[in-house]
Amino acid sequence: MQISKDKFQIVGSKAYDAEKISKPSLSFWKDVSIRFRKNKLAMFGVVLLILLIFMAIFGPHMTEHDYRSNDYTNTNKAPSSEHWFGTDDLGRDVFARTWFGARISLFIGVAAALVDFFIGVFYGGLAGYKGGRTDDAMMRFADILWGVPYLLLVILLMVVLGQGVGTMILAMTITGWINMARIVRGQVLSLKNQEFVLASRTLGADLPRIMSKHLIPNTMGPILVTMTLSVPSAIFTESFLSYLGLGLTPPLASWGTMASDGLPALKYYPWRLFFPATFICLTIFAFNVIGDGLRDALDPRLRK
Repeated sequence: MQISKDKFQIVGSKAYDAEKISKPSLSFWKDVSIRFRKNKLAMFGVVLLILLIFMAIFGPHMTEHDYRSNDYTNTNKAPSSEHWFGTDDLGRDVFARTWFGARISLFIGVAAALVDFFIGVFYGGLAGYKGGRTDDAMMRFADILWGVPYLLLVILLMVVLGQGVGTMILAMTITGWINMARIVRGQVLSLKNQEFVLASRTLGADLPRIMSKHLIPNTMGPILVTMTLSVPSAIFTESFLSYLGLGLTPPLASWGTMASDGLPALKYYPWRLFFPATFICLTIFAFNVIGDGLRDALDPRLRK
């Protein structure tokens, strides 16, 4: 049975309508950005982190009191209009010390994450690309370091090398880069035999170019998630070391040293512990929800 052509009506679209219907294709990172911004909890973490960074930069300048000035006539004063967060046992303004301490705590967390990034990306990328015996030897060495108790090694280095910001960052990154190296190695192993990498190698590209132009950019998703989650880990480690008395030397302040000083006074002067501990928790929460949001946005199983 044949149907005559007069039964059909050709439907067309005007140029204006076609332009409205057609949409430009989204790049990978544009798609990730859209998915991330739809995550309300992750965006809340971004806003919270921006506020904390803002206060770390400008907070010490919002009060006339200096973070290291002692005032023995105003020791352990409760929060008031003169001292917004109260004072400690030496009469120092807790508000000024809290936000000055935020600078050091955030700096230590970010610096440790960056060192882990550079060492881990180089080490893991090289091991994954070379493969074979080179990969086996490099990863066995990393496994040996990984087997050493992390906190015990950090405490030992702090005792041997002395207290200070640089020493603390060095102690944290002695084994902190291994997790990053493992993630990068796994990604490079899955990518190095792809057509675009083989084509680049055929055209004579050397190892640094292949790594910087092809392999590392295609592993940035897991790298960013790992970095985001390693910052709060470093901040927590700094707080723990300060609690053990291995933190910064006075009059420098960090959230960890303030929490360590405030814990014995918790019963009578709770504000001395409340403020640094609260901001430690908020910072860790902000980084964790941002990391979770990035992981959800980058997970290919969640893509339509």
